[in-house]
Amino acid sequence: MAKNLVIVESPAKVKTIKKFLGSNYEVTASNGHVRDLPKSQLGVDVENDYEPKYITIRGKGDILANLRKEVKKADKIYLATDPDREGEAISWHLLKALKLEDKKVYRITFNEITKNAVKESLKNAREINMDLVNAQQTRRILDRMVGYRISPVLWAKVKRGLSAGRVQSVALRIICDREEEINSFIPEEYWTLDASFRVPGEKKPLVAKYYGTKGQKAAISSKEQLDTILAEVRNSAFQMSEVKKGERAKKAPLPFTTSTLQQEASKVLNFSTQKTMRLAQQLYEGIEIKGSGTVGIITYLRTDSTRVSAEAEAMAEEYIKKNYGEKYAAGKSQAAKSDKKIQDAHEAIRPTDIARTPIELKESLSRDQFRLYQLIWKRFTASRMQAAKYETTSIKIDAGEHRFTVSASKLLFDGFMSVYIDEDDKEEENVLVKGVDAGTALALENLEGKQHFTQPAPHYTEASLVRALEELGIGRPSTYAPTITTILARRYVVKENRNLYVTELGEVVNNMMKDAFPSIVDVNFTANMEALLDGVEEGSVNWKTVVSNFYPDLDEAVKKAEKDLKEVAIADEVSDEVCELCGRNMVIKYGPHGRFLACPGFPECRNTKPYFEKIGVECPKCGKDIVLKKTKKGRKYYGCIGNPECDFMVWQKPAKEKCPRCGGLLFYKGNKLACGDENCGYVTKIQE
Repeated sequence: MAKNLVIVESPAKVKTIKKFLGSNYEVTASNGHVRDLPKSQLGVDVENDYEPKYITIRGKGDILANLRKEVKKADKIYLATDPDREGEAISWHLLKALKLEDKKVYRITFNEITKNAVKESLKNAREINMDLVNAQQTRRILDRMVGYRISPVLWAKVKRGLSAGRVQSVALRIICDREEEINSFIPEEYWTLDASFRVPGEKKPLVAKYYGTKGQKAAISSKEQLDTILAEVRNSAFQMSEVKKGERAKKAPLPFTTSTLQQEASKVLNFSTQKTMRLAQQLYEGIEIKGSGTVGIITYLRTDSTRVSAEAEAMAEEYIKKNYGEKYAAGKSQAAKSDKKIQDAHEAIRPTDIARTPIELKESLSRDQFRLYQLIWKRFTASRMQAAKYETTSIKIDAGEHRFTVSASKLLFDGFMSVYIDEDDKEEENVLVKGVDAGTALALENLEGKQHFTQPAPHYTEASLVRALEELGIGRPSTYAPTITTILARRYVVKENRNLYVTELGEVVNNMMKDAFPSIVDVNFTANMEALLDGVEEGSVNWKTVVSNFYPDLDEAVKKAEKDLKEVAIADEVSDEVCELCGRNMVIKYGPHGRFLACPGFPECRNTKPYFEKIGVECPKCGKDIVLKKTKKGRKYYGCIGNPECDFMVWQKPAKEKCPRCGGLLFYKGNKLACGDENCGYVTKIQE
């Protein structure tokens, strides 16, 4: 009989860890949290020192009953939940729910699910860290207070089903502020001036950009100013006044943190933050690899540290020397500059074994798992390599008092770029003509002035919003994805072509929050609260002090809002669907299960029907609209709106264009369009 019981969070880890530990260990899962604050009430006793009232989560009774049976059989119990605040809190809740106070209970953590890491964690078993637990409790209680006190105000003043959140409301404000900035932006005119020169013995002309005068850099802000400069330089002799050569190094990137992984996966792979975290969780918990069984192939995915363990460092150095050569290995590690917002509890996100290359694992991974693992593997490998080196040339060309400049760089040593090139690193090499020296006279071939206008800041994408939240110190690695998911699900924000746009509902909620609860949506206040939570984790701040300082002000603001705020009516979106009972155009409403169509004549007419999103394509069978639908399990498909009379349905999204070869439907297949008729075989690349 197994003498030791190991309790993990996720059932996906059970099989992997059991294999590492052998027959003396029983491994079982809690399936996440087992206790939480009740849904039906605030769950915090504000009269009794803000004591939380925890209850067993509905549906977890059977899991706890099974865990109690296993606990009775065991001599030692190891709580092996995730290595962060949330995981520590789950372990503490298990201790309380299973009444383990009189048992031999140990807390173990591992940063990766590998045999060595799991066995090493057993040697370093410890007690539950109550500072970590209290930091999580504080976050949970503050979020509950904001959500349960402010949301009813929004229901009363706007409409039911809305919500406010301590971090989500700030994220919404950041997006609204950017939208305001874009709407109020006034473009300013500016001009650029390029000069092309003929160089003896060279086919391509040398192109230089206008810099200003010899004394200082100057912008060209009008056509008149440009004409003045053109008149002056056309009558001047052009001469190279300075040719400067040098070397420039481009440092290797740091390995991924949660935030940078989400940003890069969004830019390179077009993954949402939620999808990135879901896939990373799968890679962390374990993948079935032929010949090795189930093994975790990346380290823990929620981290804001760029630190790498000495063992991983040594493995990486050996691998790089063997596969790329001695000169490519960095030799010593690089880490991010220390930042008060960084929690250095974990390592960066990296492969658990650098020798497990993406190509080797390709057959064991789904397409998206492979693409994410490849991104992580390449970034980590590159981070342990030497900088790339460029030869740089900078030339100054003078024409009277005016100056033009041209600069170029030539790659001398690719270093880390042999493995990984960031989207921002893709530079075009401007190859310079050879044999030019200071004092060389140049023959002018052409002067070209171009008009431009300044552009507003771009709309936020999921990636740039994550970066903004991280830079402002709002939220932590585990909160970015759920925060963005929530504001999208509440329809405060919509996503189109990667960009996030505020809806009318989002604007109303944001304005109401700014008026009634300015501190809740204040960026500095929220960032300061995160710093206090870090203080609780470090043991330097009492968690009840944080809560007791926060609640009275919130309570006062809520009471004032209930009395002073005016109700805001948000018009329902009118559809082109006509109510067959009374002839009115139906409107789109939001229910607990998403959108539906309702007659605006309620209560006289109570007609409702499902809302289906039209994709602008006609059904090939009956000519009615094809709409996006979902199966009972939530899988998307495309079917005829005339169902059940017409049974047309497909899994892939049909395109608006018809096949030029056979006239049939074309379907989106990654970055290509393919004909649905396999005998036709027409395929074309989607034009950007």
